[in-house]
Amino acid sequence: MFDPTLTLAVVVVLALLFDFSNGWHDSANAIATVVSTHVLSPGQAVMLAAVLNVAGAFMSTAVAKMIGGGIVDPGLINQFTVMAALVGAISWNLFTLMLGLPSSSSHALIGGIIGAAMAQNWTAIKLSGLRTVLEALLLSPLMGFVFGYLFILAIYWAVFRVARGLANRTFRRLQLLSASLMAFSHGANDAQKAMGIVTLALVSAGQLDRMVVPTWVIIACALSMGLGTAAGGWRIIRTLGMRIIKMEPVHGFAAETSAALILLGTAHFGMPVSTTHTITSSIMGVGAVTRLSAVKWGVSLRIVYAWIFTLPGAGLVAYALNLALQLFH
Repeated sequence: MFDPTLTLAVVVVLALLFDFSNGWHDSANAIATVVSTHVLSPGQAVMLAAVLNVAGAFMSTAVAKMIGGGIVDPGLINQFTVMAALVGAISWNLFTLMLGLPSSSSHALIGGIIGAAMAQNWTAIKLSGLRTVLEALLLSPLMGFVFGYLFILAIYWAVFRVARGLANRTFRRLQLLSASLMAFSHGANDAQKAMGIVTLALVSAGQLDRMVVPTWVIIACALSMGLGTAAGGWRIIRTLGMRIIKMEPVHGFAAETSAALILLGTAHFGMPVSTTHTITSSIMGVGAVTRLSAVKWGVSLRIVYAWIFTLPGAGLVAYALNLALQLFH
């Protein structure tokens, strides 16, 4: 009933749209702190993040291979499963973007993959790979909080005798480096997720015989994420940069550096963790050093709710859509 080539083309377009929405939704991850501390203007920060997101996408394909072949068996699903997974993830991204909540595109995509696979074939889910991914997703926020907390403590200890004005000027300059590193690490982790989905679709359609990401897929996904980042997600930037803690350059530097190091490490080992969770928890950890009341826990609680419901929410949309698609197939 459906032309296989056309169906595959639709899946690829949806994957690129997800990548665009990921860049748009997650642009705040890299630039919220550098904007809120007035180190860069919003326009300058967005363009910096867009360029470095594209550059980071070429770092490796380890995350792409985990997304494409580590969670589900490509041989036990079809194009409609991938299509439903993407629609579930994109729908959740747009929903939380309208609410201004920094939810996780990673959770949305993984939830979509699981939900869509469950609707078609339970045995397609690789439980060992799924367990590894979920453990990484759960641990990354904790690591972000701890790293942020310890890093800002070390900075305070190192510069406690330095004049406040000199320290602020120094960290304003250093924040350019940390924001750049954060943008690069975001591209290294998140752009690969769409690469993995496109490669999964190509393998399940018989266009590829193994999970190797083609060069054209890397380029297309990198550019799509870069364009999404250039579009910007200003409401989420405001939430991350201004509503969790009162941000100064030293806080931005500590949070960005902590989160970026975690993301680069997980990208190297092929773990598709949430950049949103990592930077948000790093900001919380940095703010908690001054005093726990410095963190606006009411806003943080709303973010946590978004985290909790993202995976099942996207999964339910994908599950329902794939059931419907299978009926028409």
